[in-house]
Amino acid sequence: MPENSSAQPAAPRPEPCRRFSVAPMMDWTDRHCRYFLRLLSQRALLYTEMVTTGALLHGDRERFLGHHQSEHPLALQLGGSTPADLAACARLAEAAGYDEVNLNVGCPSDRVQNNMIGACLMAHPALVADCVKAMRDAVSIAVTVKHRIGIDGRDSYEQLGDFVAQVRDAGCRSFTVHARIAILSGLSPKENREVPPLRYDIAAQLKRDFPELELVLNGGIKTLEDCRQHLQTFDGVMLGREAYHNPYLLAEVDRQLFASERPVLNRAEAMEGMRPYIERHLAEGGLMHHVTRHMLGLAQGFPGARRFRQLLSVDIHKAAQPLAVFDQAAQLLQGR
Repeated sequence: MPENSSAQPAAPRPEPCRRFSVAPMMDWTDRHCRYFLRLLSQRALLYTEMVTTGALLHGDRERFLGHHQSEHPLALQLGGSTPADLAACARLAEAAGYDEVNLNVGCPSDRVQNNMIGACLMAHPALVADCVKAMRDAVSIAVTVKHRIGIDGRDSYEQLGDFVAQVRDAGCRSFTVHARIAILSGLSPKENREVPPLRYDIAAQLKRDFPELELVLNGGIKTLEDCRQHLQTFDGVMLGREAYHNPYLLAEVDRQLFASERPVLNRAEAMEGMRPYIERHLAEGGLMHHVTRHMLGLAQGFPGARRFRQLLSVDIHKAAQPLAVFDQAAQLLQGR
């Protein structure tokens, strides 16, 4: 903006509603997935895949920050532990138009542990607090944290409460709690989503002890009825793999959880809505499966679901006219 401009700075964007969100999932919640999910729900808060600070500061920023305007409300999840780098990345997120920046304190993989990213940071609450403060000082958009209820060697409720208190004191007001501990030695990331028991009671105790904070529950939630039950205790719910593998669940979210009167798309209409997006993607040199791989669950529970998946995941690679294969798959969903 020129120095002599009389224009006023843009007003801070309102915080997104976190009543229902789709979790950040590596290799899954890319821009194509998010565009598809947004067709189904206008109200769900969507998250990017986790992006490390190193990748964002030194890599292809357009790849990591690019998104379609329709994806909002939209949050960028960051992985990192250096306050200055996280602050710089938060500024990039705000400049790119994101509504929220979220710090990953839950990923249990060896790769991120070795770089002091993810769940291992639960052992360092003061550092997480410094990271949050640096990001909050750098931007006006919301800064949030997604974490576990503990890690091996630091899994008492007292330690969890200390973690939340220190991060709260740094200015964080919204926490997404994956209601399992992360076992950093001996379990794979997949096993860490299944083996440690879900402890919703621990997350509920956090909400009782920190009533002034927004607490969003994550882990093991599979149905909208589950969501309604948990929303009696928590401020929001976050679904991950269930939302990805059974995406049509999102079509009812606006009506059932937000009392929206927006008409519910049927599956065939969702396919029709994706076609222009796919045409543009192909015209720009993209490949069909970049998009259709995220749509395989749309026919879940119907006769012909296997054929639908085969068309979009196998046959589409062999076709000279991939849009014709897409249309063939769409025909299987007519009237559904």
